[in-house]
Amino acid sequence: MIKNLNIYNTLSNKKEKFIPINKDKVGMYVCGPTVYDFSHIGNARPLVVFDVLFRLLKKVYGHSNVTYVRNITDIDDKIIESSKNKKISIESLTNDISKSFNKDCMYLNCLKPSFEPKATDHIKEMINMITKLIKNKNAYENQKHVYFSVSSFKNYGKLSNKDSSELVAGSRVEISKYKKNPLDFVLWKPSDEKEPGWDSPWGRGRPGWHLECSVMSGKFLGKYFDIHGGGLDLVFPHHENEIAQSCCSNKNDKFANYWIHNGFVTFDKEKMSKSIGNIVTIKSLSEKINGQVVRLALLSSHYKQPLDWNEKLIDESKNTLNKWYNQFEQIDTSELDEDIILPLLEDLNTPEYISKLHYLYEESSKGNNLAKVKFLKACNFIGLLEEDKKSWENFKKSKVTIDENFINKKIKDRNNARNNGDYKLADSIRKELEIEGIIIEDKQEQTRWKYK
Repeated sequence: MIKNLNIYNTLSNKKEKFIPINKDKVGMYVCGPTVYDFSHIGNARPLVVFDVLFRLLKKVYGHSNVTYVRNITDIDDKIIESSKNKKISIESLTNDISKSFNKDCMYLNCLKPSFEPKATDHIKEMINMITKLIKNKNAYENQKHVYFSVSSFKNYGKLSNKDSSELVAGSRVEISKYKKNPLDFVLWKPSDEKEPGWDSPWGRGRPGWHLECSVMSGKFLGKYFDIHGGGLDLVFPHHENEIAQSCCSNKNDKFANYWIHNGFVTFDKEKMSKSIGNIVTIKSLSEKINGQVVRLALLSSHYKQPLDWNEKLIDESKNTLNKWYNQFEQIDTSELDEDIILPLLEDLNTPEYISKLHYLYEESSKGNNLAKVKFLKACNFIGLLEEDKKSWENFKKSKVTIDENFINKKIKDRNNARNNGDYKLADSIRKELEIEGIIIEDKQEQTRWKYK
């Protein structure tokens, strides 16, 4: 019998024993992408973290007893704005980005979730939930806008462990003249003739972002389920709002029993930002780095802790996998010794698990065949060494060329930043090119570049 799974619950602010509502029907919902732009390395972390949790839950409770739902948000203000900027239709944008996202998941060797619902397929259910909230006096209409009334839910702020005044002062909340309370959040907003919209009792419009996840999780997992996950940035306001509207609509005290959040990803100790130009997309990584390298790098730190994405981390992961592939062979991975997964049962302790992999590798290198089998099975369990050795080596040998116009533009941007005294931006551009596999050198007032 596998020992207990213990997991840190943001709701209680402590590690707890995981007790499913029904051990034969374990449910997990994780917030998926808003498909307005390519996913970046910060988005990759929850993909990999919750993929490992999905694998672990299936191991503990049985493959057919776990339902994993991860949504796709394909209607949102960011999508509308992005389609305008790119001068393409919303349908083309969301289709292209959704396809790219699915490729990203395959590249990272993530298992497919049980369900991957799209927001636009559930507008009717969203309208029904809003209608119910208005009837229950938890929401109100004002000039074709519908807002959730935060004051109607006494437990608001429990997940983020803050009272209302702290939430208003310390967070970005939408400012609107239609609100009764600064914390009230939109459930429905009107759309003009150029924007996507659906008919509703409040006029033609579209749903609010927070509402979408409540509806889709409820459809596939029920009004009350086991695990809700996502990045730390979603605790407030997104997850806080999900709880409020779901509990009020369903007249429940709970929405999900366990709330799990992964930590932030920084780029060379700095927050990733488009204005700085240090966003690293999964798509760009896939053109030059094997997905297993990225996966191992993301698992090298505990999921709750911050992770700094840098060249050293990538090189260490590459070197580790180069070494591990010396022991590669195809084996039956249907069974895995339960003692090996013990670190994962303690709040997904992947650093300790990887430490065990290093130990098993060293033992197998000494000719210990049992250790070798354990090592390979343990690697496969977290999605590593599933690609054959030849594919791994071929990827290593291939050198992907990058558009020279892109490189030259980045060098020009860096030189301009240096001339303007913005050395922080200049250094960030240099680091970005390093991640792309390009080294730049300043010699005799000229900047030259070469492949690593």
